[in-house]
Amino acid sequence: MVNPLWLKTFITLVEQKHFTRTAALLHMTQPGVSQHIRKLEDYYQVTLINRNEKGFELTQEGEKVLRFARELVVSEEQLKESLRKDNPYEGVCRLSSPGALAMRLYPQLCVIQQQYPELLMQFEVAPNHRIVSELLSNTIEIGLITHQTEEPELITRPIDQEQLLLVVPARYREAGYSDLCQLGVIMHPDASHHISSVLRANYAQFQHLSEFPVKGAVNQINLILEPVAAGNGFTVLPESIVNAFPRQLDISILNMTTAVYETIYLTNKRHRPVASRYSLIISRLFKD
Repeated sequence: MVNPLWLKTFITLVEQKHFTRTAALLHMTQPGVSQHIRKLEDYYQVTLINRNEKGFELTQEGEKVLRFARELVVSEEQLKESLRKDNPYEGVCRLSSPGALAMRLYPQLCVIQQQYPELLMQFEVAPNHRIVSELLSNTIEIGLITHQTEEPELITRPIDQEQLLLVVPARYREAGYSDLCQLGVIMHPDASHHISSVLRANYAQFQHLSEFPVKGAVNQINLILEPVAAGNGFTVLPESIVNAFPRQLDISILNMTTAVYETIYLTNKRHRPVASRYSLIISRLFKD
């Protein structure tokens, strides 16, 4: 790559139209200025200036190199300005969350982008372990996860919580432990953690999820309650997912003695500063 100092000397020489003034302005000697021009000519293998009694004239090749040099200076200034500027209302926003949380958050992200069109949302739905991996590889900037990680390179802090609800078919207004055992479970990606957390807090006889027959399994978050509504089993899901289910008359939420909440953790790289636009997004997503 061409030495940028030679280009700077060349631009200054053209603007000053005089070797001595150029040398004084750049705190160089006149032979030093001439040497930079010669090195630039050697690099491009062309003649940049034709000397005459009054000074010099640019060649056609010199005009081309001058345009390139000035464009390079402008590009560098723009880069420096963009690095200094941290505008919370513009830039690419790379973040991720698990599926259940995504159904709650992504519509809000769309509203934020509508309000601030210069923010570009790049949102990925992923399980907790993949979010951690993508944070470590700098694929995303922030992650919203539902299991705290002990990864030392990441900062993880609780930011919100959401109640977990035990959902049964509509014909059940109340159900004891034996009823649930007979009914069986509908599994989903977070079912083991969700169901075990709620049953352990509310039923002393609960030992392990394997006590319950599996009556179905779904990995699409918006379909998990379909088999429950059809009467095939019960499951546990975050409140926002249950409330979003369109067939509310076909399901029932059992009242629990002890409410159980799932904690949402905000996670980012420990030694990688987060741009101000992410603070704006998080404050809007969890403003309540």
